[in-house]
Amino acid sequence: MRSVTFSKASLLLACLGAAFLPPAVAQTPQPVATVSGTPIYEEDLVPRIQSQLLQLKNQEYDLKSRALESVINEKLVIAAAMEKGITVEKLLDEVDASVPEPTNEELQSAYDAQKEQIKRPLEEVKDQLRTLIKQSKAQDTRQAYFDSLRKQAKINISLKPPKVEVSYDPARVRGNPQAPITIVEFSDFQCPFCLNVYKTIQGLLKKYDGQIKLAYRDFPLRQIHPEAQKSAEASRCAGEQGKFWEYHDLLFENPKDLKSPALIMRAATIDLDTEQFEVCLNSNKFTTSVEEDLQAGMKAGVSGTPAFFINGFSISGAQPSAAFEKLIDAELSKPVASASAP
Repeated sequence: MRSVTFSKASLLLACLGAAFLPPAVAQTPQPVATVSGTPIYEEDLVPRIQSQLLQLKNQEYDLKSRALESVINEKLVIAAAMEKGITVEKLLDEVDASVPEPTNEELQSAYDAQKEQIKRPLEEVKDQLRTLIKQSKAQDTRQAYFDSLRKQAKINISLKPPKVEVSYDPARVRGNPQAPITIVEFSDFQCPFCLNVYKTIQGLLKKYDGQIKLAYRDFPLRQIHPEAQKSAEASRCAGEQGKFWEYHDLLFENPKDLKSPALIMRAATIDLDTEQFEVCLNSNKFTTSVEEDLQAGMKAGVSGTPAFFINGFSISGAQPSAAFEKLIDAELSKPVASASAP
C-alpha cells in the first residue's frame, strides 16, 4: 500500500484555508403561497393550527412509544431464548403454559358484568367467555414476563414525549412552591373523568410530598357541561377570599348540584363571606379569566378534560396513578434544576 504523508507546511495551509471559509448561510424561508404578491410563510400558519399540531406530535410519540416497547420486548425475548438454547416460540409456549384456567367464579363474574349485553344464558356462552378470559390472562402473564426481563436488563430509552411550555397562576398552586415537579391541570368541575382522577392526584400529592406542586387551570366544556363555567367562576370568587383549594375540593367531593344557589350555599360551609361571594359570582368578574385559561389550554393542545402537563410533558384523561408516577419518577431522576417558573 502506498503511504501518504503531509508536510507541516501543507497542514498549516489546509488549516488556514478552513479558517477562512465563508460561514454557512442560513436558508431563506420560502413562501408556501402568495396573495397579490404578498408572501405567506409556514410560520404564519402555526398560530391557527398549533393545538392540532401538538395533538399530532403526541399521537406520533404514542405510536413510536408503543412500537419501541414492542421491539424492546422482542429483543429481550430473543436474548432469553438464546440463553436457554431454545426457540422464541418454545419460550413463549412455556410462559403461556403457566396461565391457569378460568375458575367458575371468574366465569360467573364476567358473565354478570356483561349480562345485559349478552342476553343469553351462561351455559350457552361459557366456552366463549372461558376463551376470552384465558386470552386476557395470557396477555397479562406475557406482560409480567416482559417486565421481569426488563428489570434484569440494562435499558436506556432516549425517545422523549413532546414538551410544551405551560404557564400557571401562582395563586392556584397546591404543594411546595419550590418543588422540582410542576403538574399543571386543566379541568372542569362538572366533568366525571376529572372527578375520577381527583383522588389520584390527592394520592400523588401525599406520596411525593414536597417534590411536586399542582397548579389548577379551568377548561370548562360548556357545550356538554352547562354548569362548568359558573362553577369555575365560583372557585375564583372563593380564591378572592383566600379559599380556592377548600372550595375546589368541596366541588369535586359534592358534584351533584352546581347551579348558582347551591354554589352560594357551599360557600357558607367553608366560612366564606356569602354576601361578598354572591356579589362576586353575579358580577361575572372572572368570566374573562376563565376564558383565558381555556384559550391557554387549547393553545397547549388540550381538547378534553382532564389534561395534565408534568414539567411540560402531557398526560390526557383520567389515567391511573402509575402513568403519573412514571413521568414524575423520570423527572426526579434528572439532575437537580430550578423549579418551573409560572
